[in-house]
Amino acid sequence: MSTEPWTIETICETLGSPVLSQRFLGEINKAPVDQLVPVFGKWEGIAKCVLAAEARGRELAAADARGEELPGEWVDRTEWVMQEAARIRARGAA
Repeated sequence: MSTEPWTIETICETLGSPVLSQRFLGEINKAPVDQLVPVFGKWEGIAKCVLAAEARGRELAAADARGEELPGEWVDRTEWVMQEAARIRARGAA
């Protein structure tokens, strides 16, 4: 988002999910007048986190496309997933 101030509309657009947008609108519409600013601030923060995660995802995708090793500490959970799948199959789940 640019340096424009946040609005109800820009928060809804930034959330990128109809479910989240409806949740935000429900909270802002039901908030008592003295709670409007805190509720708005909460969702503004969530929208900012969404933008930051989107930017980080784009950075990682670009690095991957260039064949670069992705930054950060990556934990191999393959063994755990295999054990969990075996445990679930043993219980008879499909």
